[in-house]
Amino acid sequence: MFEWSFASVARECTTKLGPLGYGYVQVSPPQEHIQGSQWWTSYQPVSYTIGGRLGNRAAFANMVNTCHAAGVKVIADTVINHMSAGSGTGTAGTSYSKYNYPGLYSDQDFHSCRSAINDYTNRSNVQDCELVNLSDLNTGSDYVRGRIAGYMNDLASLGVDGFRIDAAKHMSAADLAGIKSKLSNTGAFWKHEVIFGAGEAVQPTEYTGSGDVQEFRFARDLKRVFLNENLAYLSNFGAAWGYLPSNQAGVFVDNHDTERVGDTLNYKNGSAYTLAQVFTLAWPYGAPDVNSGYEFSNHDAGPPNNGAVNACYSDGWKCQHAWRQIGNMVGFRNAVSGTAVTNWWTNGADQIAFGRGSKGYVAINHEGSALTRTFQTSLPAGTYCDVQHGDPTSGGGCTGTTYAVNSAGQFTATIPAGEAVALYVGASGTTPTTSAPSSPSPSPSGSATSGASFGVNATTSLGQNIFVVGNQAALGNWAPASAVALSSATYPVWTGTVSLPAGTAFQYKYLRKNADGSVTWESGANRTATVPASGRVTLSDTWRN
Repeated sequence: MFEWSFASVARECTTKLGPLGYGYVQVSPPQEHIQGSQWWTSYQPVSYTIGGRLGNRAAFANMVNTCHAAGVKVIADTVINHMSAGSGTGTAGTSYSKYNYPGLYSDQDFHSCRSAINDYTNRSNVQDCELVNLSDLNTGSDYVRGRIAGYMNDLASLGVDGFRIDAAKHMSAADLAGIKSKLSNTGAFWKHEVIFGAGEAVQPTEYTGSGDVQEFRFARDLKRVFLNENLAYLSNFGAAWGYLPSNQAGVFVDNHDTERVGDTLNYKNGSAYTLAQVFTLAWPYGAPDVNSGYEFSNHDAGPPNNGAVNACYSDGWKCQHAWRQIGNMVGFRNAVSGTAVTNWWTNGADQIAFGRGSKGYVAINHEGSALTRTFQTSLPAGTYCDVQHGDPTSGGGCTGTTYAVNSAGQFTATIPAGEAVALYVGASGTTPTTSAPSSPSPSPSGSATSGASFGVNATTSLGQNIFVVGNQAALGNWAPASAVALSSATYPVWTGTVSLPAGTAFQYKYLRKNADGSVTWESGANRTATVPASGRVTLSDTWRN
């Protein structure tokens, strides 16, 4: 939950993360840091007081307790390689200067190299010099190790379950092991940020002794395959590609760094991004993260509202964790845990399907036209909820599309371009159908068997969102405050679905809402459409300036 305030994380643990089955939530660095609106100010600590822009100690402790109550453990992003790059007053009022942090560190606690790293083939340069001119702590010092361990023990005393070690590559594995040995819980979960670089002096394999390691090659290769190659190549994706062993790898489609520098997919890649998330959560390699952040138009943009998330899909908050296509795959992954890939199929290009033992099955269509096929699975016969297009209900039903798997383990589906189907044991349905709805993205307004699926090509700036409004109660009765929020999962096409009775003739228009609440209507006359006698009307529009 990148740059989400602790209060917002707490609420999301209760309303989404716990119910969807997420095991952990990773929160942004909680320690006091330099002032500034940019996101990276969180990564320039000035003390180990819990008091950054995202909340104080009380808010942090409440978040941990609330998440635990929802069945979600907490990982803290932990910045221990360095302190700040300059001087000033921190977010909790601490005065500091580079190499001098009163009551904590002084000049002697930093490495003697006072220049920026410039040679990644030189181990000493990478681990003793300064990462983008940030004051580099001498983590070989027993005193420094003790202060770092004290901070991590303090977080653990508040209930933190694990730690992401930021910039782990810039500390020796021996130094990190020394720090971990000072923890009150030496078995705490650690996940190291170690970016692979061919020919570099420091490699990810060095760090597996004290925890998992983030496997950046996974994300980079996934982008290349999804954008420039064929999904058919993914049949042995993982350790066979030279990556870390599965049980030591932290994997992701994107994270807060990579989405900004462009070496991985991000939300701007539309359905390729969404389908890559589906694949990652369905595929049995590594421990996956889902990056949930906010829209950005420049690399440095900090969080909207200083991290307060008033509502998903507003003010620029993307809430990827809650998109149906992504969030429902967490339940899929939990259900198929421990099973191998079965029934692999591909058309040799960008359509693939595979099972996870007898527990689940997913089919992905990353091509430009619909795929109709009878798929061979190892699932038991029965009716299954397609969790890409509906939500399993507590009574064993499904809010959307279902499929009947016959006694031979087969089902037939039509999968629109850029979409997927995902079935798993435990997510059943009540009314079998044979084709998926045409809506290509999560719809905050939910699913409907009759109604309208909206899709409008509309460009926006940071903080702007697109809504649809019309002359029906389900469309807000022309009131902008009651308009239906559309999802930007396939940006620049904004999509959503509303329920309307069969045969309803209705009028509608699109509007753009700014971060300050102001509204801009599209130009032109009211649009019109009619819901068919059965099913939904699918609308494909372009914003009118």
